[in-house]
Amino acid sequence: MKNYLWIIRYVKPYWKYASLNISFNLLSTFFNLFSLAMIKPFLDLLFGQEKLIHIKPDFSFSAKGIEEIFKYQLSQIIELHGKEKALVFLCLGVVVLFFFKNIFRYLGMYFVAPIRNGVSKDIRFDAYKKILDLPLSFFSEEKKGDLIARMTNDVQEIEWSILSSIEAIFRDPVAIITFLLTLFYISPELSIFVLIMLPLTGIIIGSIGRSLKKSSALGQEKLGNLLSVIEETLTGLRIVKAFTAESFISKRFTNVNKSYETISNKMYRRRDLAVPLTEFLSVLVLVVVMWFGGQLVFGTNSLEASSFIAFVVIFSQIIPPAKSFTAAYYNIQKGVASVDRIKLILDGVNNITEKENAIEKIDFKEEINYKNISFAYLKNEDGWVLRNINLKISKGKTIALVGQSGAGKTTLVDLLPRFYDPSEGSILIDGRPIQDFKISSLRKLLGVVTQESILFNETVFNNIAFGTDNASEEEVIAAAKIANAHEFIIELPNGYQTNIGDRGGKLSGGQRQRLSIARAVFKNPPILILDEATSALDTESERLVQDALYKLMKSRTSLVIAHRLSTIQFADEIIVMHRGEIIERGTHIELLENQGTYKKLYDLQSFV
Repeated sequence: MKNYLWIIRYVKPYWKYASLNISFNLLSTFFNLFSLAMIKPFLDLLFGQEKLIHIKPDFSFSAKGIEEIFKYQLSQIIELHGKEKALVFLCLGVVVLFFFKNIFRYLGMYFVAPIRNGVSKDIRFDAYKKILDLPLSFFSEEKKGDLIARMTNDVQEIEWSILSSIEAIFRDPVAIITFLLTLFYISPELSIFVLIMLPLTGIIIGSIGRSLKKSSALGQEKLGNLLSVIEETLTGLRIVKAFTAESFISKRFTNVNKSYETISNKMYRRRDLAVPLTEFLSVLVLVVVMWFGGQLVFGTNSLEASSFIAFVVIFSQIIPPAKSFTAAYYNIQKGVASVDRIKLILDGVNNITEKENAIEKIDFKEEINYKNISFAYLKNEDGWVLRNINLKISKGKTIALVGQSGAGKTTLVDLLPRFYDPSEGSILIDGRPIQDFKISSLRKLLGVVTQESILFNETVFNNIAFGTDNASEEEVIAAAKIANAHEFIIELPNGYQTNIGDRGGKLSGGQRQRLSIARAVFKNPPILILDEATSALDTESERLVQDALYKLMKSRTSLVIAHRLSTIQFADEIIVMHRGEIIERGTHIELLENQGTYKKLYDLQSFV
């Protein structure tokens, strides 16, 4: 029930379209009913059973009153023009009524389209917005392919399964109830018999619908796994080919693909059973009704033959909306599984919260202070990544972090922009905890250049000016020159308007890194985080990038993570980390004189 209310919440903004859709569907149903209701007078007229009414009855807004007025008008036509003309009148009446029925049916569908597409758009937007808001820790537990599947295929499934059926959920019950009321008017006894039969079919249909929901949930999960394998293959295609692992990765894909096929077959077979099963059960009920009604006509004479035929015809019209409603029910059960998967994103908890009275931090004046910082990625575990870190970084200083892989260097700098919050202790900027600042203003103080150059499938210009709407060409070029990137950019086919491909694939590693530096230069932050920015480069590219980094760090406070110790000898202080703790600190010269861990690392690299 919660999932249905969740969907209705998205439908609410489109209530005007929904109201129009319901109104036109009601009109379509009523015109359909009136056209069918003309069968009885048609048969009475055809077989000479019609009793003419000479005195005009008083009008009353009821089924009986409308029927009496219609009989009076028909009687007038018969008296003035004869039965043949009256028959023509009835036939034309049926045509006109069916014409209006279908006009209003089209208008109903016309106004449901904005609801379907609008709700899908809103769900996609909310899911995308939530992904931008969720902390990095959320994505370490999820597969990218599965997240993509939830935002695309699951939203599409909601549109096709639920939103395409939501009209039927509102329209078909009204049609069924209206037809049932008409049937009660014709024969209460026969209608009660129908009401006893219909719930039995509902029980059978409902049991299959519940099993379909479970199959659909499993099917969507399998599709997420399939997309994850595809995403990993595309990302790591170079490695797949280098290790001649095509058959291995193909076998992996085949297994996942086959598993998805198997569950999909089960799911579609159960869903496709809905319509034929409903039709068979409806016809079975219809046959029983015809038998029972025949007993009333021939046995007790409590029902006129023309009324019985009209009853059967109108009852037969319950079958299409019953089939449609059943199919809608099955589709909704199938779509509810997708709702559950999307809600896993939308209900994701962002533990990086912002205080209600958070302040705007517009500048950096004095120092950054790590006070008694400890951190573990998972609470209630012994695997601490950082332990009791105390570190002060004065404005304008360059602090280098060195140590073996897994020492906690990247985690330490990731705490500063609040990608994660410390488990214990606090980080202060200019004497205030960073939790006191608005997250957006805190991150505007920081520029980040990572080992892996994260670029977008966009132009060079847009990558450098990333996150800025009104960047000038002069500012972008100036940033590129500082990053030693201008020379290679102007040699590209379209200069700064050249698209660099997926993840910057059209550029070399050094060129991608210099674009990343140009992006940081353009942002012009007072604090820099450089995470092994030169470790993956060749000597020539490293020299150009290192020169760009020196320019970038001028007059800025910098936190530099480095494996190549030759690149951080200029640092004002070098912090040596081991297993989440600071074991040495000092300048390059001081640490060499101490003959400790730093000296060993330096000697190893010098030897190499």
